Amino acid sequence: MATVDMTSGVNTLHPTRAGNTSLPYLVEVNLDIAEAATEKGSALAAADVIEVIDVPAGTLVLAAGIQVTTETTDTQTDVTVDLGITGVDADAFVDGYDLDAASAGAYASQPAAYQPIVVGATADTIDLLIATATAAPTAGELRIWAVLQDISDRKAPGIVALGS
Repeated sequence: MATVDMTSGVNTLHPTRAGNTSLPYLVEVNLDIAEAATEKGSALAAADVIEVIDVPAGTLVLAAGIQVTTETTDTQTDVTVDLGITGVDADAFVDGYDLDAASAGAYASQPAAYQPIVVGATADTIDLLIATATAAPTAGELRIWAVLQDISDRKAPGIVALGS
């Protein structure tokens, strides 16, 4: 098992915070399977974790998912993936998505028991876990998306807390 960091580092702060108001926002990353293997330095394999989206501390992850933008070219490789926050719930957002059977444009479904996840005092990442792979996935591109909400303390200098 290896952990591959494919995050961009640009989503370390909430972009929609103004005073004591914030709005949910969409973050998306295009993940190229070949680039992830290059970053790892060897073929991807079952149990590999690919970090794809930075999540700032004090964030509610309302939803996240996968859309296949370019199909995997090797139909002989049986690959399933999970999407979640490793150490919290590795398959919270997508569980056992059959990657090699998906067509371009297809979306993964969220699990029936899905619940939003709070990222508390420490920033974290949304991760793609290669759950199973009979052979290494070598190609394809995925759009990983997440809807995030800043839930950090809104009190700031010059702003009176509600109810005061």
